[in-house]
Amino acid sequence: MRHRLKRFVLRRSPKAGLPPGTLVHIGEHTREITRISILDFDDGALREQEAQGSSECRPYKDSPSNSWINVDSVHDVKLLRELGQDFGLHPLVLEDIVNTDQRPKLEDYGEYLYIVVKMLSYAGEALSVEQVSLVLGASWVLSFQEQGKPGDVFDPIRTRIRSGAGKVRKRGADFLAYSLIDAIVDNYFVILERVGDRIEALEDELLTNPSQVALTTIHHLRREMIFLRRSVWPLREMLSALQRGESKLVQPDTQVYLRDVYDHTIQVIDTIENLRDVLQGMLDRYLSSVSQRMNEVMKVLTIIATVFIPLTFIVGIYGMNFEYFPELKWRWGYPALWGIMIGIVALMLAYFKRKKWL
Repeated sequence: MRHRLKRFVLRRSPKAGLPPGTLVHIGEHTREITRISILDFDDGALREQEAQGSSECRPYKDSPSNSWINVDSVHDVKLLRELGQDFGLHPLVLEDIVNTDQRPKLEDYGEYLYIVVKMLSYAGEALSVEQVSLVLGASWVLSFQEQGKPGDVFDPIRTRIRSGAGKVRKRGADFLAYSLIDAIVDNYFVILERVGDRIEALEDELLTNPSQVALTTIHHLRREMIFLRRSVWPLREMLSALQRGESKLVQPDTQVYLRDVYDHTIQVIDTIENLRDVLQGMLDRYLSSVSQRMNEVMKVLTIIATVFIPLTFIVGIYGMNFEYFPELKWRWGYPALWGIMIGIVALMLAYFKRKKWL
């Protein structure tokens, strides 16, 4: 089975030499149009709409209720620039949003927080890594999804907001941002469970029939572990800074929930490290199995060659072109020679059997 592997390093050459803050989309280009969805809510009311442009989002910056503005697909640089101007975002923040090769991080700009996380999903058998940028303001949250595919991990949060279940509509924008991060981290466990199932199936295959296909799958899974580690490991540092309460935008009662997400992140990191160790052990086992099979083949060939060495020596002697051989006139010379050669073979095989070489 052929796997589609994501590039280790995205191409940054179009950005080279340009001034800081220049908006150039770096990432996978999609043909999807940029979609903007708005959820404006409080404990008693909900307003939902699909915006056609940044101008429709501007009134929600100063809305007394909480607003969640989600932007699907970040390749429309013009739209992002207008949205950034309406919400007072720094040009470097907009630059990081369109550069989808960012590591998870937290940046405090005083009036808002900029957060980068990685959303993981499976597209068939290939692991897909999508950058999600969150901007947390006093009463609003902007979320920018790299691709914005239907059915993402945010759907349960949208459902809770629409139904009024849970605490999202009763808390502030910081709790909404926590909920989005928590949904992404919880999805890591789903991804790791699937990877674990694939590793278990591959381990059984290695025990019964180690093949080149199994080796290819091992290398593919090891590469997926690299992407998982790159996506999760910096998240621990970001959550640690977020839960310390250095920003006035994060309320003390939300920090308790952030600590829970931090604990989940540690569990995910430990699981990734364990799976990496298991894959390394499976690779060593595959190489050992191949080496053992080669040794078995070489042992058989060596035994065959060793058996024929004395036989070749005897036949070589009697194949010399001398006129006088005493055994040539002997009536039982030919069967005696066969008996000697068969006896030599039997004695050698018995000796190999005694030494447990056979």
